[in-house]
Amino acid sequence: MYIIEMKRDGEWIYNGAVAMAMQVYAQNHIFLDEPILFPYMTDPFVQIGRYQNAMEEVNMDYVEANDIQMVRRDTGGGTVYLDRGEINICFLMDSQDTNAFSNFDKMYQPVMQILREIGVDQIEKSGRNDLMVDGKKVSGAAMTMKNGRVYGGYSLLFDVDMENMVNALRPNQKKIESKGIKSVRSRVGNLRDYVDPEYKDLTSEEFLELILVKTAGVDSYDQIKKYQLTDEDWAAIDQMMEEKYANWDWIFGASPRFEYNRNEHFKGGTFDISLAIEQGRIKDCKIYGDFFGSQPISDIESALVGTPLRRQDLLDQLKQFDLSQYFGTITADEIVGLILEQ
Repeated sequence: MYIIEMKRDGEWIYNGAVAMAMQVYAQNHIFLDEPILFPYMTDPFVQIGRYQNAMEEVNMDYVEANDIQMVRRDTGGGTVYLDRGEINICFLMDSQDTNAFSNFDKMYQPVMQILREIGVDQIEKSGRNDLMVDGKKVSGAAMTMKNGRVYGGYSLLFDVDMENMVNALRPNQKKIESKGIKSVRSRVGNLRDYVDPEYKDLTSEEFLELILVKTAGVDSYDQIKKYQLTDEDWAAIDQMMEEKYANWDWIFGASPRFEYNRNEHFKGGTFDISLAIEQGRIKDCKIYGDFFGSQPISDIESALVGTPLRRQDLLDQLKQFDLSQYFGTITADEIVGLILEQ
């Protein structure tokens, strides 16, 4: 077994998008003679499934206000929140040698035994790919096949910020109609509450190292074999970040088409806007209201079509016009705030 650490120039990286890009790169370019593990932790980070609508899944106001990173992954499934209180262990292994594909029981068996050894006696598998303790979800797993190898992994919630998790994954929008896949929310718990007293004061880093040492069956972390990413590896990962995982068009533009309506009574009158969104941009727009204006509203509707659903882009489009001629005293900031309201 080899480990690929999320380190660059000897320093750990806690960027969720880098973790995703690194693993996708390894799936396509790194082939070793033994299974590969990718242990990582991240700063606060929301990861949405390949076919999900970001606006349906995420409280965008909260995420932006708290500087929580967002990334869309390549695979399906639901939206998850991660931070440094959650450890993640992903792997690559030859499917022909292990017969591991879709075998979540086999994947989970070693870590369930480890958790029982450190005091989590009530750990049990629930459904197809979760671990539960006392009715609370403490782990989720996923698996896919790529280049003849099984790529999969699981999370372990050790000491996650539950307030951040609940608020980041609880959108408060009025109404969105979408064909995107929606997440199913579950009660979650932290493993720190269930381990034996001698493990309760471990840091997340120490807990991750403990799991890895026991998984590898060695006496210390230093004894585990490691593959060092080269400068060429990192150059390719950087390119993937720029072109995809840190790119707005991938994160938001890949959302399925959806429609919604917003209305508000401002000092300048009632403003009602209906929007169709496709690939993160306004596909269609209709504005109604009892405001006073002398110019045709179709000018504004046409200008908004094609605009990304981003605050500055929307403001730039609206500020091309003397909006007082269209909406009286209703301002561009009020309109954009309403469009982006959740």
